[in-house]
Amino acid sequence: MPHSMAMATTHSMAMTTPHSTALALVNGRVLTDEGLVEGRCVLIDRGRIVEVVDSADPRCTQAVQRDLGGNMLLPGFIDSQVNGGGGVLFNDAPSVEVIREIGRAHRKFGTTGFLPTLISADLDIVATAIEAVQNALTLGVPGVLGIHIEGPFLNVERKGIHDPDKIRELDSAAVGLLTSLRGGRTLVTLAPEMTTPDMIKQLVIAGVVVSAGHTNATYAQIRSALRQGLTGFTHLFNAMSQLTGREPGVVGAALDDPDSWCGIIVDGEHTDPVVLRISMRCKRRDRFMLVTDAMPSVGTDSKSFDLHGRKIKVSGNLCLDEDGRLAGSNIDMASCVRNAVSMLGLPLPEAVRMASLYPAEFLGLANEVGRIAAGYRANFVLADDQMRVLDTWIDGRSELEDSAGAGAAA
Repeated sequence: MPHSMAMATTHSMAMTTPHSTALALVNGRVLTDEGLVEGRCVLIDRGRIVEVVDSADPRCTQAVQRDLGGNMLLPGFIDSQVNGGGGVLFNDAPSVEVIREIGRAHRKFGTTGFLPTLISADLDIVATAIEAVQNALTLGVPGVLGIHIEGPFLNVERKGIHDPDKIRELDSAAVGLLTSLRGGRTLVTLAPEMTTPDMIKQLVIAGVVVSAGHTNATYAQIRSALRQGLTGFTHLFNAMSQLTGREPGVVGAALDDPDSWCGIIVDGEHTDPVVLRISMRCKRRDRFMLVTDAMPSVGTDSKSFDLHGRKIKVSGNLCLDEDGRLAGSNIDMASCVRNAVSMLGLPLPEAVRMASLYPAEFLGLANEVGRIAAGYRANFVLADDQMRVLDTWIDGRSELEDSAGAGAAA
């Protein structure tokens, strides 16, 4: 697990006397579009990146300075599938307080943007979850980008850990509910064969990001959904029809389509790393994005939690029910990035983009987050060479400095 951000070195907190409201992040290796570069200063003002300039630029000395101690400054991680963390599960209590706690738990591992994810539930609970996210967005809860509604419009044959009693077909009434969030992104995971192409098209026209998951669809059914605007595949290889010699299935359709995005859980458990390496030779690497599918155990020492009235046991990255069925994961985004390097053989900058830029593109937010460039939101991860998280910034606010200030005030 990454070090606590409280363990960041003292010299990284060094400041100079301010002459403006701007902040200058100096003495770090900054991940830009060109790769990791030294000798750069990242200027921030009012929650946005003003510019990335040479460290000799006079504006760097005119601003409040934060010395990064030679560590890596990376774009903040974006996780589109976060069921829980910090001991709480979104399904158990879909509220602003739970969303805030989930965000707080995952921020310690570099996640500066996330979608709280609701596992298949009755539509009244879906409505409550959407309202909670709407309120979280209004209140400015750090990191919240919208909501991921994973079910209940799934195929019971590929239900995984989802409650079969909650699964239902997508109809017109549900479309109205799924399109009701304002000011944030809505991601819906569904089984295309459990609805119609027109229903998928309605969601897409309304601005919903549609992903295929927990589906037993044929290749032809997925191709039809892609033509209607489906753009993603939820936890590729898991809970979907597989690639076979005579029927390509969902996996075959995902790897054959050049433009759609594939979410992957790089924990060494959900999918064999060899399979993921082969997959990334089938289509553009920038169409793969890291997700955690995290459960409430992330950020805690808990060895179990309850889901749908069943006891889920936690062991390492694994979360398993009593039948040995996978139930999400116990992994964080920093670990996923680290594993993408060690298990998949990716260069670190590419692994980081799979946790930042590519999910931002998938969600249609690539002009706001996912890069360290002028005009972007000042969302960063400060990490050492072992990808241990030392600090994060969300909209220009440092978690480490905020925590230190809160401690001093107390």
